[in-house]
Amino acid sequence: MKGAFISFEGIEGSGKSTQAKLLYSYLEGRGHEVVLTEEPGGTVIGKEIREVLLAVEHRNMSPLTELLLYMASRAQHVQEVILPALDRGAIVITDRFADSTIAYQGYGRGIDFGIIDTLDAVATGRLRPDLTILLDIDIGTGLQRNKDVRKVDRLELEDISFHERVRDGYHAIASREPSRVRTLSVRNGIEETHRAIVEIVRTRLGLS
Repeated sequence: MKGAFISFEGIEGSGKSTQAKLLYSYLEGRGHEVVLTEEPGGTVIGKEIREVLLAVEHRNMSPLTELLLYMASRAQHVQEVILPALDRGAIVITDRFADSTIAYQGYGRGIDFGIIDTLDAVATGRLRPDLTILLDIDIGTGLQRNKDVRKVDRLELEDISFHERVRDGYHAIASREPSRVRTLSVRNGIEETHRAIVEIVRTRLGLS
């Protein structure tokens, strides 16, 4: 039996990591084999690339270098973690996947979407999640949340207009693929958002 692939997406401070962990705990507690992972990262190689990508001292990194590093991390992630787990019937939950590249490097950085698509075909074979949860939050609140917990990385130091383009990009993706991407506002709090996610996942995957 093939497994199920779920991704969490959203701008900085939207609560992806928190909600991914809550869903993981919920599903595991009901007897499912669940793999929780993240991008960039998810593998030893991916974690090394993550350090380079997010380090604040690398603010002069070119958009193309950034794109290629994300794709390299994803290629390793797909081959080492995601596909093997899906093949054995596990539910894979990832904090970010290919939609992040379209939103951040495509809409945010302005890299040609054709280039992104070509690289995606090489890195992932155009693998897409069965379900994507897009957590939506206004930019000011999201960035402030990260400041409150002293989370700082290279992308968070970008100007507001960059984050606005990224958020608009996510909305565009959701509009194009409404059957895959479900958008949830996080303004109702962690627990209510979690309950809404559980209902979406149970319905989509046919879980009891």
